[in-house]
Amino acid sequence: MTGIAPTNLQATIMEDYTIEIRPKNGLFDIDFKELWRYRDLWWLFVKRNITTVYKQTVLGPLWYIIQPLITTVMYMVVFGGIAKIPTDGLPQPLFYLAGISIWQYFSTCLTSTSNTFVANAALFGKVYFPRLVTPLVEVTANLMKFAIQFGLFLIVYFYYIFFTPVEIHTNLYALLLPYLIFVLAGLSFGFGILFSSMTTKYRDLQFLLSFFVSLWMYATPIIYPLSTIENPKLRLIMELNPITGITEAFKYGMLGVGEFSWTMLTYSSVFMVVLVAIGIVIFNRVQRSFMDTV
Repeated sequence: MTGIAPTNLQATIMEDYTIEIRPKNGLFDIDFKELWRYRDLWWLFVKRNITTVYKQTVLGPLWYIIQPLITTVMYMVVFGGIAKIPTDGLPQPLFYLAGISIWQYFSTCLTSTSNTFVANAALFGKVYFPRLVTPLVEVTANLMKFAIQFGLFLIVYFYYIFFTPVEIHTNLYALLLPYLIFVLAGLSFGFGILFSSMTTKYRDLQFLLSFFVSLWMYATPIIYPLSTIENPKLRLIMELNPITGITEAFKYGMLGVGEFSWTMLTYSSVFMVVLVAIGIVIFNRVQRSFMDTV
């Protein structure tokens, strides 16, 4: 049976609108052009995540401010008042808000991206789009929350500069802030897709992760300065934490306290690159058959 040859217009339409969906064969098989083609979907998911988090709540986005404020007050009472933990000579609200801004962005991105496969299983089973879009959406959407909380930090920061005799020594290292956020986002993305790939088979990891993140904060100089750690072995363990270098660099640049180290910052950056590479390898391998296990 002989078919009718397509016209030039039909051939053009077929060429423009036919998409070949194939499995990822290479370990680092990432189609960046495809991710760019789905940028509208990416942005749509980002807006959805932002608008639905506090949907049908009375205070709405104000919770982005209320949560760090309540946390700061709790830290002031427990760690500053009862435990008498020093804050490198800084006012307690300023010191704690600096750490909270960094930590909450990391922990929120990590916990949300770690649930990528399970939370989107129904969507993944119906339509095709690059699966890496969903964890990238979480990292991007949480930037708004960080921006609001960083704005709160700046309000307290300028209050102490202009209305109190407290001396704050901001320096040029504050210009590293965009890079610090980039590394922090990469770390949360890498850890998130790694856990997300494993939780398709082992759901217990979801409960373990929430417990692990809570403990991880105490291994990071958020509620105490790194200078208070005098034990060499314990200090080495603290410095092996990739979040430590970022936290200290942020405090040193914005507040003039802390222990900035190019070595620690380089370590955090290299750790991020390796972690993202490993996470993508495992993510690509799991996404081929995860619908059979979710």
